[in-house]
Amino acid sequence: MKTKTAEDRELLELLEPVAQAEGFEIVRLRLMGGNTRRLQIMAERPVDHDIGIDECARLSRALSAVLDAADPISGEYALEVSSPGIDRPLTRLEDFETFEGLEARIELDRLAEGRKRFKGELAGVDGDNVCLNLEGEEETLLLPFAWIAEAKLVLNDQLMKLGAEQRAARLAEQADHDNDDQKED
Repeated sequence: MKTKTAEDRELLELLEPVAQAEGFEIVRLRLMGGNTRRLQIMAERPVDHDIGIDECARLSRALSAVLDAADPISGEYALEVSSPGIDRPLTRLEDFETFEGLEARIELDRLAEGRKRFKGELAGVDGDNVCLNLEGEEETLLLPFAWIAEAKLVLNDQLMKLGAEQRAARLAEQADHDNDDQKED
């Protein structure tokens, strides 16, 4: 789910080691069409699932160097490196465990329980299955991870509160870092 096409998968194989060397993990990679193609890469630090603007720029420079040398994309394209955002895509099995308790939308590549789309509270993982609590259902639904075509967190009050708490913690950490820098001067 990190990629959609064979071309995306080849680009991921080329670029993922570069991102890891820089201390980041690629969450999703998509090469999109249009007049000027766009290579969209969402990345984050594995430890806290965050990435700052300066880090996006640093990662973009590292990825650009490899893309320029390997030249895997024909024609013009624009490279876009960003954070996955608050209503992030869920692309790895561990994402469904990390964000347990939050609401998600999941779309399958085939029917399960007579449908392809589900919305519910993430309840972790069980082996290679994603666990989802659906409103009004007593049983937790198990969806094979291999069947998931798209999944993302739902932007709601709970997620907004979590995002605000994370932002406050990040700002406090930055303020502490700035204070330490001033003390050294």
